[in-house]
Amino acid sequence: MKLVIFGLTISSSWGNGHATLWRGLCRALVQRGHRVVFFERDVPYYAEHRDLAELPGVQLRLYNDWSNLLPFARSQLADADVGMVTSYCPDGIMASNLVLSSRARLKVFYDLDTPVTLECQRVGRPTSYIGPRGLADFDLVLSYTGGAALTGLKTLLGARRVAPLYGCVDPQSHRPTRPAAAYRADLSYLGTYAADRQKALAMLFIEPARRLSRLRFLIGGALYPEDFPWTHNTFFVRHVPPAEHPAFLCSSRLTLNVTRAVMAGMGYCPSGRLFESAACGTPILTDGWEGLDKFFEAGSEIIVARRTEDAVHALEMSPGQLMKIARAAQERTLAEHTAAHRVAELESLLNKTLRTAGADQLMET
Repeated sequence: MKLVIFGLTISSSWGNGHATLWRGLCRALVQRGHRVVFFERDVPYYAEHRDLAELPGVQLRLYNDWSNLLPFARSQLADADVGMVTSYCPDGIMASNLVLSSRARLKVFYDLDTPVTLECQRVGRPTSYIGPRGLADFDLVLSYTGGAALTGLKTLLGARRVAPLYGCVDPQSHRPTRPAAAYRADLSYLGTYAADRQKALAMLFIEPARRLSRLRFLIGGALYPEDFPWTHNTFFVRHVPPAEHPAFLCSSRLTLNVTRAVMAGMGYCPSGRLFESAACGTPILTDGWEGLDKFFEAGSEIIVARRTEDAVHALEMSPGQLMKIARAAQERTLAEHTAAHRVAELESLLNKTLRTAGADQLMET
């Protein structure tokens, strides 16, 4: 298949979770014989932190002006099997109009931020990537979040066919590696600052750091405010590029996953960081949410913490206990949650939609 994608970014992992996901998916798509054209607006904050210039087999088209891009974009869609728009695409509404009016065999929307999208709809706050007709005109709507999110996409945005396409990991880029002294930690947290993660981060990271003053805690990520409640034993690395993620994770005795509140409230929302940490063989401590057991078994593959005491208890577990949990999570991830697995799921969904859409057209005629 030829897939033409209008997304947020694939060239810069700074301050977003889209780029790493797309790199893994695109590599897997190319390995399975597909062609990918990815359109990305060339914005200053990503240009300043660009950590990928090209991806073999993927045509990356950076652009500054949508009107100048149109002729080339139309030509690429003319023979495309799939035209896709993602959430937070800077020109999402115009890209959707272009895809929907094109000759692409399938028109697809992939929402990597479904709980945020649905919350905006509920309170009447417009998004920059969904137009007034919602998602009713797309042949297929994919969601990074499952569960109730799938119903919300239908009832609030008019989506006709919905399916989850969860996060994943590329084992080529995330695998066990030698620990680095600069990233040494008893508990690490890798993630961009988000206000709606702060309550859980305070409970599961900051308060344990206060109580366990002899241990070393490490945060890596962008956009942390000056008034963040640092402790004397908490250290900080501003933006860890994807190439450094394995070293960061493998240097931790335990790593923390915290889910944004709006996503945790909806459930079925595994972040890519869960699978990346597991693939690196690092034990994972996470907040809990509905549907987590679809991806990892609590206690044997992952440690779930709902209060500070749970996090402290996890930090007091023996190395043997932690590594047993880490190995189980790694085996599960490599067996079920790689980019290759997700692309196989995507192929199945696209082929099924093609068959269904074709049947619908026959019935209409």
